[in-house]
Amino acid sequence: MLPTLRQLQYLKLLAENGSFGRAAEAAHVTQPTLSAGIQELERTLGANVVDRARSGVILTSVGEEALRRATVILNEAEELVEAAKNAGQPLTGRFRLGVIPTIAPFLLPKALPALRDRFPKLRLFLREDLTHRLIALLKAGQLDAALIALPYDMSGLQWAHVADDTLLAAMPANHPLARQTSVTPEALEHEGLILLEDGHCLREHALSACGLKPPKASDEETFAATSLPTLVQMVGSGLGVTFLPKMAVSAGLAEAAPVAVRPIDADHPSREIVIAWRAGSNRAVEGRLLAEVLRDVQPAGKA
Repeated sequence: MLPTLRQLQYLKLLAENGSFGRAAEAAHVTQPTLSAGIQELERTLGANVVDRARSGVILTSVGEEALRRATVILNEAEELVEAAKNAGQPLTGRFRLGVIPTIAPFLLPKALPALRDRFPKLRLFLREDLTHRLIALLKAGQLDAALIALPYDMSGLQWAHVADDTLLAAMPANHPLARQTSVTPEALEHEGLILLEDGHCLREHALSACGLKPPKASDEETFAATSLPTLVQMVGSGLGVTFLPKMAVSAGLAEAAPVAVRPIDADHPSREIVIAWRAGSNRAVEGRLLAEVLRDVQPAGKA
């Protein structure tokens, strides 16, 4: 005998709410009904999935593994229902899209109105996060697609090209490098290079595209920024130089501080913007449609 979707849903709600009473309310059933469902799940698995205590419920190791697998199964079931409802009508109903923070504020303001106009029945849910977390959610079935940048490990995923986003050099407006028409990566490296914090793929993209190694902490302070707007302010304050994606510069990011922007004298200093989805997902057609709309509205495609 196999667990039912209802039992797996009870387990998920129990983990989210921390008590049988609150989980029953969320499931719109009585507490005895939910408790019986959990007990039946435990009999099917042959092990306890929760430890019952006065302070609430705690998942056992079996319960944690069951929850992880249940989350994937329930998301796949929801996707099946959505696909059946919207058969023959792509990008209608719910669509969960992840976006990395070095793309979201510069591409979405133009993309969202275009999506609403072309797909008025689309209910778009957005999640902004770092690439590695978005891909984990994508593979777990908690996202339908993700707007990310390559290169990155894309095993188990498929994707559609949106744009090649050129990387530019940014320095204080009164910096000697600002008098040049272009800047070499080596010149930037010797002028106090500031990057985004570890975890932002743009950091690795910029270093890789320019053949540079990450700055090493030494006797002097090593600065890092949590976001592109913060990075621009740090450069404008004279703390160093950096790389900026042309998509962000075209959206006016560099106008927020006294910085100068120059081309980088290197072979193909850029990142590739893509829409990614799980390999074999029935969201492939919608992923390609989404990429098509984004290609039409984003400024990076004009780089």
